[in-house]
Amino acid sequence: MLPFYSALLLLLLGSVTAQVTFQNSSTTRLRVDNGTYGPDIEEVHYYYDQWPIGIAVASDGRIFTSYTRGTYRYTLGTVVNKTAERPYPSLDLNLPLDQLNTSYNGIPFGSANSSGFISVQALYITTQTSSRPETLWVLDTGRPTVYNGQGDPSMPYAQPGGPKLVAISLSNNTIYQTYTFPSDVHYPDSYLNDLRFDFHSNLSGTSGKGIAYLVDSSNEGRPGFIMVDLGTGESWRRLTQDYSVLRGFNDVPSYQGQPFYLRQSGMPIQWQVEGLDGIQLSPDGERMYYSPLSTNYLYSVPTQNLRARDSNRLAEVQAHANVSSHGQRGGNANGFEGDSNGLIYQLMPEHNAVYYFDPNDGLTHGFVRDPRIIWPDGASIGADGYIYLNINQLFFQPDWNFGVDTREHPGAILRCKLPNGGSKITSLYN
Repeated sequence: MLPFYSALLLLLLGSVTAQVTFQNSSTTRLRVDNGTYGPDIEEVHYYYDQWPIGIAVASDGRIFTSYTRGTYRYTLGTVVNKTAERPYPSLDLNLPLDQLNTSYNGIPFGSANSSGFISVQALYITTQTSSRPETLWVLDTGRPTVYNGQGDPSMPYAQPGGPKLVAISLSNNTIYQTYTFPSDVHYPDSYLNDLRFDFHSNLSGTSGKGIAYLVDSSNEGRPGFIMVDLGTGESWRRLTQDYSVLRGFNDVPSYQGQPFYLRQSGMPIQWQVEGLDGIQLSPDGERMYYSPLSTNYLYSVPTQNLRARDSNRLAEVQAHANVSSHGQRGGNANGFEGDSNGLIYQLMPEHNAVYYFDPNDGLTHGFVRDPRIIWPDGASIGADGYIYLNINQLFFQPDWNFGVDTREHPGAILRCKLPNGGSKITSLYN
């Protein structure tokens, strides 16, 4: 039988909800995993209202965030102090909740509104050039989460106009360009997830005004890449349903030391269904690195294969043939970022960590690990040489746990200094 005070201590520890790697390492002779390595982590911001997804840091230090909807009042915001955010550019551009979705013959669809924000997933900032202001690029899925009378979540299909890529000038906080997609490029079951840009004027397959590379992570099974010619607005697809963009078969990750299955209200227990997720361009723009959320493998493909147009009847075959596998990296990965040294940062929710892939040695390395990194869902490298991480405890969300929300406020923005003088990639925007 345990002594009274030991039993009392165990009882008290059992009621504590903070994440602790080892309860009391002072009483053991054994080597202990303290849950940390890498550069010092700084706590930049705390979320007490809406749980974030995307993040982007401007050259003047402004931080922008996105929030998928839902029930949230707005979907695009900016940080105003240590504990608060506000709608951006204004609340009026964030569609009200009663305008997010509609239905036809009983089939739910997201809004077709191309001028208001519906459900923003990802953000990215490109630096100022002679022809383009410093720009906040906003990726709106057009597919909010809706709930039935029993509280069961579902995601309505997209309809043309709702899914969009929006360019906001950070010099005057106004929208200067919006791109939408035809139904044979963005399918009703597509889900826009991430974005990268290259403004080089000599890019094959483009008008010379730049290109956007977008992720379609499609939970319904048709993930792939969507490209947008920023000069003409034309868009096309590549690598749809290639093995490298598909979700892992019956993948069971572990979070906080617990195996995880997807438990959605009104649905049987299943596995994570999301495909292609993180992407990052090399600093010269010639290679795209990527992976699905629910596999342990990193892939890449030459960007010229993604830019090849349908007028080339071999374009899709050649893209599939030129996919490269860089092997396993040691766990599932969420969002990506990249620095001026060519390192590919991969957010690792299974390990409360950020890894990086170094193309010079072909290996994945640990960069930073900390018990506070509880599901890093977005990253942005600032002009200050720091990588900023959105922390949102995603695997505790109610939509993945039979409607029970066990997240604990606050969420957070963390940051740490990049190694070897790494900085934001600007070579793609000159």
